[in-house]
Amino acid sequence: MTAVQAGAPQSPPELPEGRYGPGPDARADRRLRIAGIAVGAVALAVIGWFGYSSLTTSKVSAQVVAFDVVSDQQVQIHLEVHKKPGDVAVCTVRSVDSDHNEVGRKDVRLSEHGRQVDTVVALRTTARGETGELVGCQKAPHTAR
Repeated sequence: MTAVQAGAPQSPPELPEGRYGPGPDARADRRLRIAGIAVGAVALAVIGWFGYSSLTTSKVSAQVVAFDVVSDQQVQIHLEVHKKPGDVAVCTVRSVDSDHNEVGRKDVRLSEHGRQVDTVVALRTTARGETGELVGCQKAPHTAR
């Protein structure tokens, strides 16, 4: 008869590594690796898309250099526009009176071929304008020729 010793139960003997297939840790590692590759691919695609769109879109920037109230019916606005050579820009300017009511507005199409275009816009007003303001500039949509 065999004697059984009292105390802690004995653990089963260790199995040889890899003898009975990959363990649960290996399967979890493979899932994490696949998830990491998928997340990396999505991140790379997003970065590529942002890079492509920032390189291909043409930006137009402008500022009012000066304005001059010529009369009760006209304000002259000196614009400086930066764009790609060959692009056509459309800038909107306006004038407001002393009560901040808009008294004149005009869209100006700038098709000059330079990177920087300086132009003076004569804006007709319905009353005496106090300011000459740039509302905004953008690249003109392509038109069929």
